[in-house]
This record gives sequence, structure tokens and C-alpha cells, in this order.
Amino acid sequence: MEITYLGHASFRLKGKKATVVTDPFDPNFTGLKLPKVGADVVTVSHSHQDHNFPEGVEGNPFIAQGPGEYEVKDTFIKGVSAYHDSKKGSERGKVTLYNILIDEINVVHLGDLGETLTTDELEALGNVDVLLVPVGGGYTINAPSAAKVVSETEPKIVIPMHYRVEGLKFDLEPVSNFLKEMGKEGVEPLTKLIITKEKLPEELQVFLLERV
Repeated sequence: MEITYLGHASFRLKGKKATVVTDPFDPNFTGLKLPKVGADVVTVSHSHQDHNFPEGVEGNPFIAQGPGEYEVKDTFIKGVSAYHDSKKGSERGKVTLYNILIDEINVVHLGDLGETLTTDELEALGNVDVLLVPVGGGYTINAPSAAKVVSETEPKIVIPMHYRVEGLKFDLEPVSNFLKEMGKEGVEPLTKLIITKEKLPEELQVFLLERV
């Protein structure tokens, strides 16, 4: 499977049989360019414009939006409800977290998660091989909370998302805060990450992806 970073909380997961795009964003709202991309499936964590722009994805994809179970082209997706803030949703409502099983690899996308995970949420998400975690604070968990979520989910691979970048119209914390929290300040960004079930690392690895 090949993972590329489209920006903000959006990734392309390209498997042998299907391609999934997570949380495509509205360029006019974010100030970021959404690369030209096609998919079989689009996951939407919540209705905010920086996470819900499926019309920007080519190929007439199936849209997974909300808790539940979905199956498209041998790709299995489970949506789990969580809160968008630390006050039980009273400020920003709910979001959906997704466990995407593609090429036998469990990729968990945490959308705009606003607090650390509960025991029930951890149990519902199940096994985590690759964790796509927001780290920029403000509208999501910040670097220390993200590091706690990493320790709770025990993934093999962690890729940070939803942090300050040049051109973004709203302010978030830089990804360097999270890398420092994880003791990974020297991580060099990659253009893409190619992984297989057989070659998942035994020890936790943190990867930083460049926007395509």
C-alpha cells in the first residue's frame, strides 16, 4: 500500500484493489491546494469545510460519512463516533474516526479528534497498524495529547497531520512540537510511504510526509 499526503487531514491510501482518500478539504476555505486525485472511497470525519469536500475527488467515489461499517472493493472501513472537543461535544459536536483495512493493514484516521480516546473508543477501533493523528491543537488534540493517543493505540507507524503549514488560513501548532514530544526531531520528510503487512516495523516509527 502507498500512502501520500494531500495536506491538512487528507491522505491517499492506494491499495492493490482500491484507493481511499481521507477528509478532502475545500481549497477556498483552507487556502491550500487540493491535488488532483481520484478514489474509490472517500472518508469524511465531519461536516466542516476543511474535512468535507468529496466533490474535489475524481472517480465518483463511495462516500463513507459517519459511524458504521462499509465495504468497497475488498476494503473494509469501520467508523467510530468520538468528540470534536474536550467537553463531550458541547462546543464542536462529534467526529468519526475510521479504521480502514486495506491490503491487510489497519490504517486508523483520527479526523478532528478533540480529546484523548476513551476505553470504549479504543476497543471499537480495534487493531492499529498505521495511525494518522492530528497534532496541531486548536480544533484538535495538541502534541502532548497526540503522544498519549499514540501510546494508547500502540501502532507500528505514526504519521502526523493537521498542523501549521504555509498558506493555511487558520493558525495551528507546528508539527515540530509533536516530533519533539515523540523524541523524533530529526525525522526527514518523505514524498510517500510504501508499506506491506509483512514489512511493518516491530518498533514504533514516526514518518513525516511532504504534501504532494
